[in-house]
Amino acid sequence: MRLVIKYGGTSISAAKDIQAVAKHLNQLSQKNRIVVVCSATSGTTDDLIEISESIKKENKSKAEQLASKITNRHKQLAKQTIKKSDIRKKLLAKFDEDFDELVALIDGMVLLGEVTPRTMDYLFSFGERLSIKLVSSAIADSGKKSIPLTGKEVGIVTDSNFGESKPLIDTTRLRVSKTVDILFSKKTIPVVGGFVGADQHGHVTTFGRGGSDYSATIIGSCIKADEIWLMSDVDGLMTADPKIVKNAKLLKEVSYIEAIEMALFGAKQIHPRTFEPLLTKKIPMKIRSSFNIKNEGTLVSASTSPVVKNTVKCVSNVRNNGLIDVQGGSMVGTPGTAARIFATLAKAGINVMMISQNPSESSITIVVKNTDLDKAVSALELELLGKIIKKLDITTNVAIIALIGSGMRGTVGVASKVFGAIEKNKVNVSMITQGSSELNLAFVVKNSDTNAAVRALHNEFELDKIN
Repeated sequence: MRLVIKYGGTSISAAKDIQAVAKHLNQLSQKNRIVVVCSATSGTTDDLIEISESIKKENKSKAEQLASKITNRHKQLAKQTIKKSDIRKKLLAKFDEDFDELVALIDGMVLLGEVTPRTMDYLFSFGERLSIKLVSSAIADSGKKSIPLTGKEVGIVTDSNFGESKPLIDTTRLRVSKTVDILFSKKTIPVVGGFVGADQHGHVTTFGRGGSDYSATIIGSCIKADEIWLMSDVDGLMTADPKIVKNAKLLKEVSYIEAIEMALFGAKQIHPRTFEPLLTKKIPMKIRSSFNIKNEGTLVSASTSPVVKNTVKCVSNVRNNGLIDVQGGSMVGTPGTAARIFATLAKAGINVMMISQNPSESSITIVVKNTDLDKAVSALELELLGKIIKKLDITTNVAIIALIGSGMRGTVGVASKVFGAIEKNKVNVSMITQGSSELNLAFVVKNSDTNAAVRALHNEFELDKIN
């Protein structure tokens, strides 16, 4: 089989885990052709973000301290992981080159006194540049030929939208398939840095947080992979957050559309655009744990087998949001009111998570993340208050609870079961939405009611008996 296997940061952040990954890949490569995609090791991207914040504050010494923290951590990992001295020596020499470049980049950014999206992408790409060298060396250490490649080197070409770039898929397909086929013919395992590509001018670009999953599916669609595995520290997609529901079950199978909904509503291990490259090619994907390789994880495919008939598959939650209730008499029957509200928020760079409008059109309720709340409110006040908006009511610290499952389509009585269970647990609901696809039913409660609501619904739909 042609396999693309992606490892999250937690899977490759300790020497024994990297060695276990290398051993597993060595065994798999005897019967399969493998492309490995890696995230940065745990904490590295956060440190790089902190470096950029320090540069903005003109705190060069803090930025350099963080750079040497990253340096020392990776050198330590290299020494603990790689047994063969010649491979270890080469790896440490490569690391030194990267660290020199990182320090030079920090100097340059401090000297210019500016942090642009383009320099940030270049800075953030270092995490993956280091992790792929580490993992590739560990594979070589286990006796297999391997080569580390950045997204740029493997051939991922994107637009120039730094920080949130999208791949130019036709160019990328030609380049990636050619690069990978040459390596397959040489029986070499490519280890590719996730999250990063390059635009047509060769400038480094990134896909945004969680973008390594997206890199894996882009590469998978380019090489016509038979399967894509996303390996992390979780066994797969669950019926609910196991920290809230003790008897949450692993979902054996979900469809692409269900998984997309789960990604948007809090299954944090998936980048929402991950599925785009798979939809046309219908490549099956598995979400698995690198620490429990006997477990097959969750299979995500174009359509689930007829056996999987559950009405609801999972109850997910997203905490720490703010609710803005926009009211105004002049909103009634005025065309373009909603458009002006959403254009104002879009201009301020705010992502709206949920919307509800009452039929009289006199109020629209919007949910945004808590961190965006101040910005959203001040944008609406500046642009529209006193014009089409009379009043803004704000509720902070609310959670979105979403029930997801394609079996909800056309099933009578789902909503009454949901709100009956919620009422029994004395939880107050502030807002409800259901899309026309009927794939998810979402509502808003106070943060403090999240656990009670999730548990009540998990019990009501008997999700512990799923599969």
